[in-house]
Amino acid sequence: MGISSGKGPKVVLLMGGHSLEREVSLVSGQACSAALRGEGFEVLELDAGHDIVQRLSQLRPDVVFNALHGRWGEDGSIQGVLEWLRIPYTHSGVTASALAMDKQKCKHVFSSFGLPVAPGFTVDKSSLIKSHPLQKPYVVKPINEGSSIGVYFVNPIEDPPLCMPTEMPKTVMVEEYIAGRELTVTVMGKKALAVTDIITQEWYDYDAKYKNGGSFHEVPAKIPREIQDKCLEYALSAHQVIGCRGISRADFRWNEKLGMDGLILLEINTQPGMTPTSLVPEQAEICGVKFGELCKWLVEDASCDR
Repeated sequence: MGISSGKGPKVVLLMGGHSLEREVSLVSGQACSAALRGEGFEVLELDAGHDIVQRLSQLRPDVVFNALHGRWGEDGSIQGVLEWLRIPYTHSGVTASALAMDKQKCKHVFSSFGLPVAPGFTVDKSSLIKSHPLQKPYVVKPINEGSSIGVYFVNPIEDPPLCMPTEMPKTVMVEEYIAGRELTVTVMGKKALAVTDIITQEWYDYDAKYKNGGSFHEVPAKIPREIQDKCLEYALSAHQVIGCRGISRADFRWNEKLGMDGLILLEINTQPGMTPTSLVPEQAEICGVKFGELCKWLVEDASCDR
């Protein structure tokens, strides 16, 4: 990693962008920027626009801290730009980012490595108004969005036509609904940190993720030791099999009535939120890693060819 002439590497922090998660990215970016300045870094905040290549070429950073969320920020797009410009960057590389963002392809990879996933497949959205592709209840979700954007639950009494969000893409993923508790695990480098039990009134939607009081996080989760150990094992395996770098967060559902058979890996997030209500900073803190130290570690871990 190149070092600028100042006290340390010059960090450009990418935030905002054009995805549906723009507002969350801005909050993550501001939090990370403040934390890095507290650690002594020179930080320049950059709202990622269509002139991103020109702006990065002008700024000539030593490192890019990627705080973008959603499409173009965590799907391999910006990672490819940074590889082309040969600017070291944080989090996962092109292939892992693209694979993790495509929920259906990622599910196939997880399943091929023996990780438990919910049954599901892709369908044309128009077909859903004609018939149910799965036994109710089930879940409909975009293939490549995060933060629970566009996720739609088909309840047991609902019949077509389905009242799905208008922003749903033409091709969607339908997935068996897994009843139970919402668990999540952060992986930092080569270590799975902890298990959080996410407690909400309804389900862990966008508001529950990012609004104060939207959810309650119990960390470490009060679950049987064998379930906790298996969550940590699965999260680390998921991180490794798709080639993640830096940090990731794996999300699970656990049906207590089924014991170990009720633990299902839903997906992996290569650009998890770094807001004041986010799960990753909370788990790191529980493990003795303060927020500033976590951001510093990410900068020091940055590279090309990820």
